[in-house]
Amino acid sequence: MRIGHGYDVHRLVPDRKLVLCGVEIPCEKGLLGHSDADVAVHALMDALLGAAVLGDIGRLFPDTDPGFSGISSLTLLDSVMELLLSRGFSVGNADITVVAQWPKLSGYIDEMRSVLARHLRVSPDRVNVKATTEEGLGQVSTQGIAAHAVVLLEEKRNKAVNL
Repeated sequence: MRIGHGYDVHRLVPDRKLVLCGVEIPCEKGLLGHSDADVAVHALMDALLGAAVLGDIGRLFPDTDPGFSGISSLTLLDSVMELLLSRGFSVGNADITVVAQWPKLSGYIDEMRSVLARHLRVSPDRVNVKATTEEGLGQVSTQGIAAHAVVLLEEKRNKAVNL
């Protein structure tokens, strides 16, 4: 088994859709980024790649590549999952924390879990999503949204190690 942690943060700006965990949230602002800027999925992908020791999303999907402009982060997550599956990994569980002063996310958590589970190829009981505020402290809570993710990967095949 392998554990990975991911973190991401994006600034809130007008004239953008707010997408978190693959779910569009009604809001007067959205997150700024090269893709759809789904900060939670970005953190999740970095956790998955970290657990598999495969770098990070910036290496796989650079923001200098126009092919990724406006792309759904779920499409990128599908690519990460294909890479992991090809290397013998499967997801044991995932735990995501979204840090946002607003909007309130509690009404979207179940849908977020279902969407992520489908893309991670696991049942929803293996995916946890929580939302918290920073109680009005710090720049993230007033100017953006951040997310942390922790995952457990299971390795399907044993690899010989030469030391």
